[in-house]
Amino acid sequence: MPRKPFVPGAALVVAAALAAGLTACTGGSDTGDETGDAKSGGTASSSPAAEPGRYQTLPEACGLPARGTLRGMLPGGDQQLSRAEAKKIYDGQPDITYDTDRRVGCRWTRETTAGTRHLSLDIQRVVSYDAAVSDDDKAQGVYDSKELAAQIPPGGSGSPSPATPSPSATKGKGTDKGEGATTNSSAGKSVDGKGKAPSGSPSGASDPSADPSTDPSADLSDSTAPRVLDDLGDAAFLNDKLVTADSGVHRDVTVVFRTSNVIVTLTYDQWSTDKTMLPDSQELQDKARSLAGELSESLSE
Repeated sequence: MPRKPFVPGAALVVAAALAAGLTACTGGSDTGDETGDAKSGGTASSSPAAEPGRYQTLPEACGLPARGTLRGMLPGGDQQLSRAEAKKIYDGQPDITYDTDRRVGCRWTRETTAGTRHLSLDIQRVVSYDAAVSDDDKAQGVYDSKELAAQIPPGGSGSPSPATPSPSATKGKGTDKGEGATTNSSAGKSVDGKGKAPSGSPSGASDPSADPSTDPSADLSDSTAPRVLDDLGDAAFLNDKLVTADSGVHRDVTVVFRTSNVIVTLTYDQWSTDKTMLPDSQELQDKARSLAGELSESLSE
């Protein structure tokens, strides 16, 4: 039988192809090992991501406060409400938001002959998109900016900073809480730091320094001055402002607290058309703090 002719070039081509195939297989295997290590965190240069926050969703804001709590915060005196009127007031008006898993809110209003009360609730879920920063740390940064903007003096346990005592605290030493509350609710009882006459008297009526609207903290005692709260959530503060306008006077009480990666802002205010009748700071603060505690417990469930 005749032999097939031997072609040296063909042998070289086959050998080169085999070598290339072996190289490709070896390289693919190395690449696969490196990819697997990166995903499993086996490489020395990788670091674990920061922990996510406790909350991944938010509740419906208007349904959080108990109906009894709302009745106490939005009193009507002797005014009788129909079922439809009560539903409109106590059901609240939800805020319009684009992502209810990130932010929700609700507002309540009740108008009476004695004045108007407003209650608003804003709940924000903070998410950190930085792998090195946890959701809780990001939320704490947002909370800190709110406290700084409100200019809350440092301190806790329901007391203002010793460096910034309220004028009425110096005036009213030795009085109990009940007397302080009466003083807060009465017009012209506050005295400025220089001991000038109350704004309700003729000698003090034209003195801006004796006008509580000029110095919103002038009628606040130790227990009602703006302050840090150490018994609410992971961090909290309370602010209290008295504001006068052409239509009357109103007091705004704000409580802000953080629990994990959620920040709650509660605003409660009372309007009065009679500028000589200042809204009671103690009453508004007590009711605002009570609701804030209720919300904190509800979010922790």
